Order: sequence, then C-alpha cells, then structure tokens
Amino acid sequence: MRILHINAINEEKSTGRICKELSTIANQSGHESIVAYATGPDSETGIRIGSSFDQSRHAFLSRLTGKQGYASKRATKKLITRLEKNRPDIVHLHNLHSNYIHLETLLTWLAETDIPTVLTLHDCWFYTGKCTHYTSTGCDRWQHGCGNCPRLALDNPSWGLDRTARMWQDKETWFNAIPRLAVIGVSDWITTEARFSFLGQSSIIRRIYNWVDTDVFRPRDTALLRQRLGLKNQFVLLGVASSWDDSKGLSKWINLAERLPDATILLVGELSDMTLPEPIIHIPSTNRPEELAEYYALADVFLNLSEEESFGKVTAEAMACGTPAIVLDGTANPELVPASCGYVVSESHPALLVDTIERMKREGKDAYSEACVRHAHQAFRLEDRVADYLNVYEELMNQKGRDSLWHNHSSPSSSPSTMEQTI
Repeated sequence: MRILHINAINEEKSTGRICKELSTIANQSGHESIVAYATGPDSETGIRIGSSFDQSRHAFLSRLTGKQGYASKRATKKLITRLEKNRPDIVHLHNLHSNYIHLETLLTWLAETDIPTVLTLHDCWFYTGKCTHYTSTGCDRWQHGCGNCPRLALDNPSWGLDRTARMWQDKETWFNAIPRLAVIGVSDWITTEARFSFLGQSSIIRRIYNWVDTDVFRPRDTALLRQRLGLKNQFVLLGVASSWDDSKGLSKWINLAERLPDATILLVGELSDMTLPEPIIHIPSTNRPEELAEYYALADVFLNLSEEESFGKVTAEAMACGTPAIVLDGTANPELVPASCGYVVSESHPALLVDTIERMKREGKDAYSEACVRHAHQAFRLEDRVADYLNVYEELMNQKGRDSLWHNHSSPSSSPSTMEQTI
C-alpha cells in the first residue's frame, strides 16, 4: 500500500510522533508511507505544504473572517498536483486545523477520486464548526449544526464573526461525499461522540487507542536525574503538557502546591512568563522522547488535571514508565486508568484529590508499578495499534467505491521509493 498522512506538524509533539511511528512500522511491514506536513523538521521522504508566510496569512484570514480552512488554496492545489502523479492508496488525515489546508479543495479531490480516506479524531474539530473541545462549556450544538458559538474566542479564535454554522454545514457536505471514509476515535469517549455527529454515516467508525513506544517509555533508574534536580528522596508529582494554561489544569496545580507543601511538583511543557509557587519546578518542553521518559520514571505519581482529553497520551506514557496516575473524571480520562494503576477523582472535590495523593504516598509507587507497565503493554503497544490501522486500510481498499478504476493508478509491484520520488 501507498499511504499518505497529512498532519500539521512533522515528527514532533503528539500527532507528529504518531504519524512518524505509523509510517515507520508501515514501511518496515513492506508498505510505502510518508507524511505531508506544514511545520516541523524537514524529512527526506516527506512533503512540506505551503510556507510560514502562507500559514500566517491563513491564520490572519481565519481570525478576520471567522472561517478556518478556507485559505491556503494554492498550497493545497500544489499538494494535489504532486499526488496526481502517483496517487496514494490511502490518505490518512490527522490535524488539519493549523491554518495550512484549504478544506474544500482537499476533501473534494478525495471524494471525486474515491481514494479511501481515514481520519483520526485527535480532538473534536472534524465534526464541529470550529472547536477542538466543548465539554467544559457544556455545548452540544455540534450535534445539530453549530451557530451561536460559546467558544468563539477559544480554540481557533475569531475576532467577532460567528461562521460556525456555515463551517459545520460545509464539513458535513464535504466529508459525507467521500465514498470510503473511516473515522477512528482515539478513545471510546470520542468515538461515541462522533456517532452522534454527521460522521456517524461513515462506512467505518472504530476506536483505536493511541499507543506508546514501550522501548522508549519504560521503567528506568533515575537516581542521577533526581540528584541533578536536587530532589533526593522527595515525593514527586508530575504533570506534562505541550503548553500550560487552565485548560490543562494549571490553576489546579498551583492550588495543589499550596495544599501539599511537602511534595515537589514538576511541570514539563511551555509556560508563559509567570511566577510559580516554590514547590513547583518548571521544565521547558522537550521533543526528545527519551528525556520525557526519564521525567515520567522519576515521578512517584503522574497527574492529568485536564478537563478535556480525547485520549491523554501523557497518561499512557507515564504508566508505561511504571508511574501510577490520577486523572479527572471526565471525557476520555477514566477509561485509561484501571483501579490497579491509579485513581479517577471528581473535579468538584479538590479535597478528595489531596486525600488520594496522600493515600498513594503512603502506599508507595511500587504498589502500582508492575500493574501500570502490564496495562500499558496490553492496551497501548505500538505494534498492535499500528496493526489495527493497517487492517482498517485494507478494509477500506476492499470496499467497492464509486470508481474502482482509481486503483489502477498504482501497482503493488512498484519500487518502494516510487511515491517518495514522485510526490
């Protein structure tokens, strides 16, 4: 199979690493898999879409007009022209909401050429007018058509115009026109949500958990790291996020620092200039998985205090490193952490969170570590979850589409480098 992934970022952050790992395993299995991307490090076999100037222009127009995914038409046409030279057998859509793709051009081409298309719900954007999450605002307009958006200034912000109803209608039209469309949720929670949206008409709707590379995320000796950070035998709570704000629970962490003065808190990720309480140690964001795995393994307890998680990969990575987790009872959080690996607590009871941390401190990390590693290997093993995706690709290709002749554009006996050279 020739597989093309389209994602905002290459190799870095959560979705960038997911695309890279998917491609690596697929290529090792004898397929051809590459990534088209807007930002991130250049790849010899990948395709860079557009330019930083085009993305800045797209972002400006998005805020000005209230419509995202309606610019970058030239860059998208250029991508399609290259793909027409040697069409992929599968197009896998990831994050398209980073101001680099003209949605109508891309999705109409996929529909007209009847290329089997997979979209992974890393968040809720594919089936809403514009928002990536909506539970914290209690909004269910996405089920019927959006409009009067309560998150107009959030997610992909608008400077005032509410075009969410139009964007929802356009997405419904464009996605439902694709004959062979598989919708993959990264958790049971988001998969169920999608079934109540216009994506519920797709030929395949399935949950495939995100994965963890257990060769990297594993228990390890962190004595030297503790010494370097000056932690010695201190009880360490860990939080990890791409960037820290209240949507990721930053205010809850600050409150915890006041309630648990004997605990040391490590927060890994980008943070705007602000003064944190002394028990909190801030560590800048890292794109090195090995470094991140060391912080997971060092911690006594990992906390995910985000109210909105479509999966929560940081939680899975922490457990793979033998560190038990505490998560909030909402969205996808609870399904990731069985009782043997930690606790699920209610957001409305901050005192219960403190009590749970104190209980885990008394019980000790060793009471959970073996179960955490076992659960991560069973539920989030890289090779197993990639195999799930390869099975979806095969199912889509075997479905009878609008035009069965499209597949003649490629040959199974082609050289593995064919797509890389011609795209």
